[in-house]
Amino acid sequence: MNQVEEFNEYRQKMNDKILGDNNKIIKRIFNLDTNAFAAGALDVKTKELLGLVASTVLRCDDCVKYHLETSYKEGLTKEEVMEALSIATLVGGTIVIPHLRRAYEYWEELEQS
Repeated sequence: MNQVEEFNEYRQKMNDKILGDNNKIIKRIFNLDTNAFAAGALDVKTKELLGLVASTVLRCDDCVKYHLETSYKEGLTKEEVMEALSIATLVGGTIVIPHLRRAYEYWEELEQS
């Protein structure tokens, strides 16, 4: 099993458990997140790149993986994603370079799947 499959399996398992507790606040946060990335004045691809940049700067590897995968499924190119990640690295500074490495590796696995 590659890291893309492992990430998705774990994410789904834990989301099911968390949402299964029926906590109204958590359910609303999940719903808000889903709706925030739906097409609106900005298209989904743009929103995913924004999410990717913010997630990289905030150093959230799980968030980066999620936005990379959605970007891949939305048809963004490697060049588009890497350009967004270059902005994230510029804004976040050298401390995000390890996250950039993991993002690059994850994108390669997405391309191989």
